[in-house]
Amino acid sequence: MNKFFKLEENHTNMRTEVIAGFTTFLTMVYIVIVNPAILSSAGMPIDQVFMATIIAAVVGTLIMAFGANYPIAIAPGMGLNAYFVTEVIQQDVSYSVILGAVFLAGVLFVILSLTPFREILITAIPSSLKYGITSGIGLFIAFLGLRMSGIIVASESTLVTLGDLTTPSTALTIFGLIVTLILIARNVTGGLFVGMLITGVVALFTGQLQIESVASAPPAPVFWDLDIGGVISNGLYTVIFAFLLVTIFDTTGTMVGVAEQAGFIRKDGSLPRARAALMADASATTVGAMFGTSPSSAYIESSSGVAAGGRTGLTTLVVAILFIVSMFFSPVVGAVSGVPAITAPVLIIVGSFMMGGLSKVNWQSFDDAFPAFITILIMPLSSSIATGIAFGFITYPVLKLVKGKGKDVHWILYLFAVIFVLQMIFFPGH
Repeated sequence: MNKFFKLEENHTNMRTEVIAGFTTFLTMVYIVIVNPAILSSAGMPIDQVFMATIIAAVVGTLIMAFGANYPIAIAPGMGLNAYFVTEVIQQDVSYSVILGAVFLAGVLFVILSLTPFREILITAIPSSLKYGITSGIGLFIAFLGLRMSGIIVASESTLVTLGDLTTPSTALTIFGLIVTLILIARNVTGGLFVGMLITGVVALFTGQLQIESVASAPPAPVFWDLDIGGVISNGLYTVIFAFLLVTIFDTTGTMVGVAEQAGFIRKDGSLPRARAALMADASATTVGAMFGTSPSSAYIESSSGVAAGGRTGLTTLVVAILFIVSMFFSPVVGAVSGVPAITAPVLIIVGSFMMGGLSKVNWQSFDDAFPAFITILIMPLSSSIATGIAFGFITYPVLKLVKGKGKDVHWILYLFAVIFVLQMIFFPGH
């Protein structure tokens, strides 16, 4: 184990790596509850999404551990799971069709990870749009949490309004939100997960949560019949692009951030074993779609494990093993996933985490600022990540052209702008 993961070379030891693995797992284990809770609203069976979430996490994390030897964990990403649900509803298609779109995005992701195009794409798209996309998704999932909990409800006159905060579920959500905020502010390890536990205990005593059993044999995983034909017949190419683009940005940004924290980035800015690392999330996305979950990405929560001393793939191997152990607690996960008050605070808080990039947008430059702004604005208002991306990609090159900075825009952005304009004219709603 020492030689394989090069513990001495990375100035670490087995005890430190194991503790780091437990730390990372505790900070991200909320996904095995939140992901089934979100995707089940699209009609997907909770047990199957639970298993698919764990399978995707284990596959991606093991590839990261053995292929790249990095302490960076992989699991289905927040934001795209909510987008998955809205596309099922808005496109009026079965979740098998959207799973087909995820699978195609995963295959493209794998192909791009084997070529230099992924790096070219990341370089071509300006920082303002990248930060705008991430921040827009943050608002998107925070708004979903507010709706799920009843804090925000539909209104005929104003579209949305404040709900009845005295209803048991909404009151419990507010309690859970306050408790979790306190835990995170106090830097409690696994604050999100601990907050869910405390809220769950209160829900148990107030009768909002009913648990018939704690552990059982894991549900049998199922290979979904991916409706690739439905993706093509419904013209869901923008959906594929949104899944692909957001996952690329999310994972790459997270990977670079955690790698810098751990000291892996070379002086020339390159990341050793980058191709193997990039294959981890791409493979997890493809495999996850086959079993029934939304795209996977690297988790920023991995930084907690790095802070605890994790420096090698042994940390992520521990994370993968703990995910496998969690398979035996599906009864609890199924019961908790059915109580919005337990999962909604996580969505709201994670949404706030994703807004950090706004400080890096040059708000003094209108041609940089407005495309980021319109991307952020449109995503939650249209309930579509793809539509928000489209508005950003169209306005950015247009504003640069009229400012006389057209040569500064990569040709890929002009191509995407034309494609998005044609899509919005001839395939609105897709």
